[in-house]
Amino acid sequence: MPPRLNVTIKALRARKGMTQEQVAKKAKVTKFYVSQLETGLRKNPSLPVLRRLAKALGVPVTELLE
Repeated sequence: MPPRLNVTIKALRARKGMTQEQVAKKAKVTKFYVSQLETGLRKNPSLPVLRRLAKALGVPVTELLE
């Protein structure tokens, strides 16, 4: 079973040494939105948001979904 999106985003962010605020700014979403994704309160971001998150984290979209 692949890791959940929230675990993947949090791990990638930590590996890059980025704060939620930094990721949010680069992905053009709010820090609250990133926090909700990481805690699992928000589970299904749109494809455009996934693309922006992936770009902000420096990974392909597929890595967020693996």
